[in-house]
Amino acid sequence: MSTRETLAAVAVRSRTVIVIETRSYGTSGPLVLALHGGPGAPGQLAPLARRLARRCRVLEPFQRGSGSQRLTVATHVADLHELIVSSRERCVCLVGASWGAMLALAYAAEHPQLVSSLVLIGCGTFTEASRAHFRANLVSRTGPDLGTRMRVLDDEIEDADERLARKAELLYPVYSYDAIAVAEAELDFFRVDARANRETWDDMLALQAAGIYPRAFRRIASPVLMVHGADDPHPGAEIRDSLAPFLVDLRYVELPACGHYPWLERAARDDFFEILDDWIDRRAT
Repeated sequence: MSTRETLAAVAVRSRTVIVIETRSYGTSGPLVLALHGGPGAPGQLAPLARRLARRCRVLEPFQRGSGSQRLTVATHVADLHELIVSSRERCVCLVGASWGAMLALAYAAEHPQLVSSLVLIGCGTFTEASRAHFRANLVSRTGPDLGTRMRVLDDEIEDADERLARKAELLYPVYSYDAIAVAEAELDFFRVDARANRETWDDMLALQAAGIYPRAFRRIASPVLMVHGADDPHPGAEIRDSLAPFLVDLRYVELPACGHYPWLERAARDDFFEILDDWIDRRAT
């Protein structure tokens, strides 16, 4: 079980104190930060964090939601930095899923001395070619009936958060191979912030277009493990190849019978956690 707490992770910017809601798990072992995807989808990594807490201390920060200021990648990096500094740890392991993997890379590029290692789970795209491949994979898996249901939601649901959550729920099987039901996983999987999603992703795309990412990842000296499901619509090998020229120590593992959420896949999750446990144990310091 997690201990839910609000940490004083707390960026003081423009005379405003930002408090990040964070769930903590475990009482001993190295410190691991579990970074959720979306952007704007907090809570989805609770099952992963609970499992890692058997041998680690885990923090699951809920990234900042939409508000008076437009969200940027730099905003999320700064928030994460305040949380890590407040932990008083010399080094932490970052485990990020999807967008969270991209945030882990962005943070490690900015503060390489504070990151002992990184785990990228189902990492998002850093090139237009890989995004086009990803979109094509989604289209091929969606089918006409699901496509129609997705389009109907635009007219049926006025609230943007609710609409995005419903679409994410419909797409969950498309992103998966044989994942357990969301209700069985006991997580806030479809708690989303549509505006945070749009603002953060737009900024990431702008940074890529400007050539900042992935070029900035040359500053990362820590070892990086990339774990990707063979049935994830995100093209794992293509994303790996786009990152490899910029990372000095990159290992890639592709899991069979596995989609975008390895920690929820029936066939793959035991192997997935065995790989994570071994990686974190070997690089705890």
